[in-house]
Amino acid sequence: GPLCSITREAIKNVNPDHTDDCHSFLLNFRKMKTKINKKTVLKFSGILLGILLLSVLILFSVVIGRTFTFKVNTELGQWENTTTIYPDLSLEQRKNLLQNFKVAIQIPTVSFSESNQNTSALQEFDLLLRRVFPKVFSSSSLVKHELVGNYSHLFTVPGREPDLEPYMLLAHIDVVPANEADGWDVPPFSAKELNGFIYGRGTIDNKQSVMGILQALEYLLERGYSPRRSFYIGLGHDEEIGGPKGAVNIVKLLKSRGVKLLYVLDEGLTIMDGMVDGLNGPAALIGVSEKGQATVKLSVSSAPGHSSMPPRESSIGILASAVRSLEKNRMPNLFGHGPERATFEYLAHKFGWPHKMIMSNLWLFSSLLSGILEGQPDTNAFVRTTTAVTMFNSGVKINVMPAYAEAFVNFRIHSAQTLQEVLKLIESTISDERVKVELVSGFNPLPISSYDDDTFGYQIIKKTVHDIFPQVTVTPAICVGNTDSRHYTELSPDIYRFAPSWYKPGDSARFHGVNERISIQNYEEIVLFYFQLMQNSDIRNLSPPHT
Repeated sequence: GPLCSITREAIKNVNPDHTDDCHSFLLNFRKMKTKINKKTVLKFSGILLGILLLSVLILFSVVIGRTFTFKVNTELGQWENTTTIYPDLSLEQRKNLLQNFKVAIQIPTVSFSESNQNTSALQEFDLLLRRVFPKVFSSSSLVKHELVGNYSHLFTVPGREPDLEPYMLLAHIDVVPANEADGWDVPPFSAKELNGFIYGRGTIDNKQSVMGILQALEYLLERGYSPRRSFYIGLGHDEEIGGPKGAVNIVKLLKSRGVKLLYVLDEGLTIMDGMVDGLNGPAALIGVSEKGQATVKLSVSSAPGHSSMPPRESSIGILASAVRSLEKNRMPNLFGHGPERATFEYLAHKFGWPHKMIMSNLWLFSSLLSGILEGQPDTNAFVRTTTAVTMFNSGVKINVMPAYAEAFVNFRIHSAQTLQEVLKLIESTISDERVKVELVSGFNPLPISSYDDDTFGYQIIKKTVHDIFPQVTVTPAICVGNTDSRHYTELSPDIYRFAPSWYKPGDSARFHGVNERISIQNYEEIVLFYFQLMQNSDIRNLSPPHT
């Protein structure tokens, strides 16, 4: 109305005869404004679409370019040659080393619990080592041997150049229990050969390393080997129950002597073959850290009563609800906050399409990969703190309401979390004052050891893998289990967990399970690996990486 009046006056001043053209003028004005608005919107939309297409094109170019050029798994240049002795094993030597290993498997060095170990078997194993490795035990000027905690062994091999920092090799003698009735194809302590494999408890955990290390040293001593760099060998007898008398006391002894170690190599991860979808060829996973651990006790107390007059919620029901909350609400996915991202990036160039594109561009696809990994129990362990309810106890009689219920939950803590952070998350997830949460035992994740190009220990292990297994790609990884090496953190910042045992699809279930086995060829390779590692470690300095 007001606009029309103003417009009419303006028109009247210009042309008194056309004062009625107000509405037609406004209508035309609106049409013109609409056309201008449409043109502006279309022009602006076109600009936005162009920017979007250009961004997609740039992003696509970056992803494709990175896919074909990305490689962080560099190789070092020319190495100093310290291999002066070559392992030309005769048929008789192969037969003997195999027989020695079989006898080791046949001795049931079982750790049942902290208060129950087969000590007679440990004594028998001690006699075996002394009998089959005479050079190691009789060359007192070359090898110093000490018993620690009655059944563990510490060997000191002095080098020609005492200014070089020493390293240490670890393994453990004890094994977990095994019962033929659980479904073994052969008796678990028979060391029976079957289709090219030796079956028995300890074949991959961890007598293959115990015997492999000492067999390698025996062969080197027989050939007149005198190392340039000093090294130690530690064989624990109670690793399966935490190493309280073996590894712990070995560490105390070395600390009292002021020993510092250049690197430590223990059991842990292995060579994976055919176990990673899309990966071309086998991969040796070198554990650069271990997950932490917490055992938590949950308990509920309530008034007892007769089952004919039950309360609305029983102690069992309350506790079951708490347990269900922990299982339903998993710990956060922390992929990329620990070494697990590097595992895939170091293998990226060995993947086929489209896996290669994803692994080469985890800056873009990490959420996609982490979502896939958390879908399976074995790979979910790499991306988060895992929750495992292992014990649940309650009730004394079928018609009595229990006054008490308890459950034990085992958490394996991701490298990016601490023990205290996990405990707080447990409390907040349960969020029930009736449930008492107690820490039974636990420790933080182990520090992440370096795997850079200038890190001596990692690169020496990597070179030795390539010397013995040239077809294998080496990558850093997280060890989800725990080893004796966790006690050695005060002696060295660089601790690695790896034994060159081959794992193929289905073999992971054999670890602490039924039908544990190792191929005859693989055991020979393990001996050769340590034979070469001892000589490679005599290198004074690493060579620079290829440019």
